[in-house]
Amino acid sequence: MAEATLGQDPFCCSICLDVLKDPVTTACGHSYCMGCIKGCWDQEDLKGVYSCPLCMESFIPRPVLRKNILLVELMEKQKTTGFKSAPPALCYAGPRDVECDFCTRRKLKAVKSCLVCLASYCETHLQPHFESPAFQKHKLVKASTQLQQKICSHHDKPLEVYCRTDQQCICYLCTMNEHKGHDTAAAERTEKQKQLVENQQKSQQRIQQKEKEMQELRQAVVSLKLSAQVAVEDSERIFTELICSIERRNSEVKRQITAQENAEVSRAKRQLKQLEQEVAELRRRDAELEQLSHTEDHIHFFQNN
Repeated sequence: MAEATLGQDPFCCSICLDVLKDPVTTACGHSYCMGCIKGCWDQEDLKGVYSCPLCMESFIPRPVLRKNILLVELMEKQKTTGFKSAPPALCYAGPRDVECDFCTRRKLKAVKSCLVCLASYCETHLQPHFESPAFQKHKLVKASTQLQQKICSHHDKPLEVYCRTDQQCICYLCTMNEHKGHDTAAAERTEKQKQLVENQQKSQQRIQQKEKEMQELRQAVVSLKLSAQVAVEDSERIFTELICSIERRNSEVKRQITAQENAEVSRAKRQLKQLEQEVAELRRRDAELEQLSHTEDHIHFFQNN
């Protein structure tokens, strides 16, 4: 997959470095060809974690991609005004690239470094090293930001010889001075290459182990979130049932209190009515006695007393 570069054309895909085809935009805001980003994410299906190739933001689960209608319309408008994609050779330096030391404005990616000039060059600024006789003896190497480490600190010459005796890289002049008589080799790669391969295998194993741990941790987080969600839902259900039960019990108690109140009121009303009748009877009898006490008819008095 092509590495994204700074200053990229907004209408170009950072994966295929061509004009966007069926452009889609991820949640992090970066746009790609539909086919390119699908191809990247198809390779991440086993991990179950999908990331943006530019900013490396992760997504779980795999996002659903939809065509960016606004970007399509902008590209159509650009076509009518002479839209052209950036030439492939114009590759600007990204955060992990070696910059050309001679680009004065936006830095292009360096393709070679010179151990004599101690500088790095893009394809354009590298041409004099191939065309001018003055640069014929200069030693070009893969673009690097650590040029000083490839130069002998004593003689300012490129490190070209490996000293087996002192286990270090030296320049040609060192073999005639400080390292004279030492066991040297122009390139002792076999043993070092073997060690490098072993270290690389160990590193890859550690990477795989760490990625496995990361995946397990991500799955544990997802499982934890699901468990927490289930616990919350169970808690809400239990409290809802408890509230409903309390409300039902409250209604039953209210009905019982109302029924008891009605019964007691009815009984009290019956007793009150009976007492009213008794009082009325007593008042009537009291009136008769009052009247009898004032009668002068002795026979009537004795008969009714």
